[in-house]
This record gives sequence, structure tokens and C-alpha cells, in this order.
Amino acid sequence: MRIATFNINGIKARLPRLLDWLDEARPDVALLQELKSVDEGVPHEPFEERGYSIATHGQKSFNGVAVLARLGLEDVVCGLPGDPEDVQARWIEATIPGGKVPVRVCGLYLPNGNPAPGPKFDYKLAWMARMETRVRELLALEEVTVFAGDYNVIPQRADVARPDAWGEDALFRPESRAAFFRMLHLGLTDAIRARHPEPGLYTFWDYQARAWERDDGIRIDHILLSPQAADLMVDCGIDRVQRELEKPSDHVPVWVELDI
Repeated sequence: MRIATFNINGIKARLPRLLDWLDEARPDVALLQELKSVDEGVPHEPFEERGYSIATHGQKSFNGVAVLARLGLEDVVCGLPGDPEDVQARWIEATIPGGKVPVRVCGLYLPNGNPAPGPKFDYKLAWMARMETRVRELLALEEVTVFAGDYNVIPQRADVARPDAWGEDALFRPESRAAFFRMLHLGLTDAIRARHPEPGLYTFWDYQARAWERDDGIRIDHILLSPQAADLMVDCGIDRVQRELEKPSDHVPVWVELDI
């Protein structure tokens, strides 16, 4: 089973590119971020024609997450628990049936947090604390679980082309990185780093200042695996080529293959 995450930066602007990628890569599960659309504005037909079931958690003009799955969707949950007043569409869960065992997937679009310090950074850290609580709950079930999406966290200096330029950015501040590693140390595996320890692996290049042409990238899209999922990992990778195509997202897909 191939599970991919892709921040598409707008479902309406990026639909042709997204469909081309689905046809080429054929992931069994795709977790999408930054739909920038309400649920009613997300077309289902192009995905259903390709054999995908779809669940969305949308929001007008901002945020928005979705999960596509060839094997169907069960027990869909929208919204990260822990704060009933938080209306931002940044979290979706679902169970993928079939295969050897069911797989619980959690798609996330973690807050950016800039400018930091400030209220947006406080919200980011509070959101990460809520996510840690949810990770603990799901790990206690000892099931095959995948947490994938745009984390808006650069974990290490090896994950950024110019570390010193990002020192005060919310994505690279020590508080964000510490919160990320607290979750990792619960027993999760960073799929990409488990197979590819080398530097220079990026998932985001800004549209400005010729970042793509200069390979001035950062790695902020991550797939974290429960121990049960990590035991089943066959391979993983980054579809870097998507960034050089016409009208691309500023992110590229990241994927993991599990022996399910």
C-alpha cells in the first residue's frame, strides 16, 4: 500500500496537476493539504472516476485537508481533538480497510506560526501539544497508524539548505523542533530519515527569489509511522520532479510503501 501526502496549495488552482500526479504515481491513499475550499467546493467526480473514495474537511479560502483512498474509508474524523473552539480545518483521520490489516491514517496541516513570538506561534505550539495527546491515544491502540502531512517544522539543520537564514522562523525555532521531537520520541519513525539519512532532501521551495532554481529548499512535509507501521515499511521517497512541472505547488509529494 502506497500512502502519500501532498500539500497542493489550492484544489481549484492545482486540480489538473493533482490529477496528473494521481494518474502517474497511483498512490493507494493520498492525504492532501491546503485545499483552500469549503467541502462543497471540492469536486468528487474526478477522484471517484479514478477509483478513490474521498473525505474532506474544508474551510473557505484557507487550510483544508482531505483523504483519498482506493480501498474505501471508514470511521472518518474531522478536526483535532482538544479544543472545541478551534474551527481551523487542519486535521482528518480515517481507517483504510482491506489488506492484511486496517490502516489508520491521520492527515494534518500544522499551523505555520509566524510571526514568532506572538499569538500565531502560541497557537502553533498549543496545536502541537494537542497533536501529541492524540498521538499518544492512537499509539496506545498498538495499530498500524500513519501521521502524514505538512508539519511546518524543519526538524534538523540537514533539512534546510540555509539553516542560518531560518533561525528565527517559526518553522525552525527550537520550540517547534522540540515539540516535533517529543512526538517522535513517543515511538514514531520519520519514514524518510529512516531510509535516507543524507542532507539535501527537501519538500518545499518558495515561489520567490528563484528558490527552486537555486535548490533553496526545506523539508517540512513528513510521514511519521507507528511502530506497527514502521515494521511494514518497504520503501519511501520524495517526488521532487513535481516541483519543476508547469504551475506546480510549492510543495512536492512524499510517500511511503507499506507491506499491507
